[in-house]
Amino acid sequence: MDSVFVTVGTTSFDELIREVSSEKVTRILQDLGYRKLILQIGRGSVEPKTIVGTNFTLEAYRFKDSIADDIKNATLVISHAGAGSCLETLEARKSLIVVINEELMNNHQLELAKQLHTDGHLLYCTCSTLSETLQKLDSTSLKPFPPGHPEKFSAFLDKVLGFQ
Repeated sequence: MDSVFVTVGTTSFDELIREVSSEKVTRILQDLGYRKLILQIGRGSVEPKTIVGTNFTLEAYRFKDSIADDIKNATLVISHAGAGSCLETLEARKSLIVVINEELMNNHQLELAKQLHTDGHLLYCTCSTLSETLQKLDSTSLKPFPPGHPEKFSAFLDKVLGFQ
């Protein structure tokens, strides 16, 4: 069963959870062949209702000790632009759409997402453009992220964030 995993990390990103659980986006996901949507909603106040149907299910939870299994079992991951979530997903070789939280000040997340997109590893969008990004998704065009070298990712982050 093709599934989508959505993570907001340890923060709250209600706009993303509201958008991805909307009727419009869940319909697009179903049209694309996805049958399961799992949402990790963090500290947010938006709590989508569980849907259990014959063609589509939606489940939500706040936190787990590890989201590794959810990432591993997903066909597609939709994530906030936190470096940890991006790295874990890319190292698992999963298709990744990063959704930028436009409410954040000094948005280093945008810089990170732009660079990883330029390098061909992911797609990025905002909540308002998530629907069209999903409809244009071609995961075969994404390049695998080089595995197992955290020091390279650290150097990459330093460069993107201007520490180097």
